[in-house]
Amino acid sequence: MSRDDITDYSEFWQVADALADAARVETLKYFRSPGLHAESKAAEFDPVTIADRAAETAMRRVLADWRPHDGILGEEHQNTEGTTGLTWVLDPIDGTRGFISGTPTWGVLVALSDSSGPILGIVDQPYIGERFSGGPGRANVVGPTGERSLGVRKTTELSDATIFTTFPEVGTRDQGAAFARVANKCKLTRYGTDCYAYALLAAGQIDLVIEAGLHPFDIHAPIAVIEAAGGMVTSWDGSPAHPGGTSLAAATPELHGAALRLLRE
Repeated sequence: MSRDDITDYSEFWQVADALADAARVETLKYFRSPGLHAESKAAEFDPVTIADRAAETAMRRVLADWRPHDGILGEEHQNTEGTTGLTWVLDPIDGTRGFISGTPTWGVLVALSDSSGPILGIVDQPYIGERFSGGPGRANVVGPTGERSLGVRKTTELSDATIFTTFPEVGTRDQGAAFARVANKCKLTRYGTDCYAYALLAAGQIDLVIEAGLHPFDIHAPIAVIEAAGGMVTSWDGSPAHPGGTSLAAATPELHGAALRLLRE
């Protein structure tokens, strides 16, 4: 099965919301709790907590009930091969460094994808209570002030743009230098918001997000949300970003083209 075979997405949106709801419950149990322990998954500090694992476990239980034959690609547990041609791409906490630091800019990522990439996605911030959804039939954010449609800004000049990335180092030294070439042309550069930056782009608050060192589960949901809002996301060479690696998310084709030329220098 692929997106071409689906005529009604209502069940898939129900499942996506149920996945985000399940992760909200588990992550909020532990957020800002005293004594939360983070261990590292790599030699360099790459934190994971009980909240990451519990949230993904809860999400997988939802899929076992609702869509047991779909594949699952998640950050914390073993990948599951499905038989339907559809895969749920899950990141239970995108931004664990922010989570353990108490900042409310981490998020839960849920995407439904086929072999050609993301079909629909959710970027959810449980503590703030904001849910950004993008895909067939949806491009909205629901939060403390109600619901509104998503839509990117119309910025076309780098000199007017606000650009985000998570880490000032931005991957390798060469990748960091490439990011700096773009950022130096922009009006404002900000750091440290993980997946929330992509949500802000879809909501029309910022103009560019440029990152490196990504896994597929980091980017599938943001791609779906941003594209539904009218923006675009590719890798730094202009190819699809959903396999992971690098990402260039832009509000307009003009900004995307200008940033891509600088990244390629």
